Amino acid sequence: MVQSQATSVDDWLDGLAAAERPIFEQLRAACRQELANWEERMQWGMPGYGPSGRDNAVSFNAQKRHIAFYAGPTTVERFRERLAGIDCGKGCVRYRNTDRIDFAVLRAMLRDIHTRGGTMCRS
Repeated sequence: MVQSQATSVDDWLDGLAAAERPIFEQLRAACRQELANWEERMQWGMPGYGPSGRDNAVSFNAQKRHIAFYAGPTTVERFRERLAGIDCGKGCVRYRNTDRIDFAVLRAMLRDIHTRGGTMCRS
């Protein structure tokens, strides 16, 4: 799934294979807890979270061979040491193995993003 046509995160989750769904539900729960006063919505064909009236600051997606967590370049740089051994791009963390997702680090990243209130870089 690269870009979904789903209109809600629930619909997006319904489109996942049964084996994929639990990890994305866990990721969604972390986002909803750490970004509690932000809107959950579909933007750019993937689930995301952002302040009302602004673009998503956090998004995630199911790719063919990995889970993509779009946190933005500032967050990826700030957490680079804690993400050692994980494939990171400019503003994206790519989890090729779901066992490598450290939810304590992911939640810390979400709190950092929420505190800064930044928008996600689309480049």
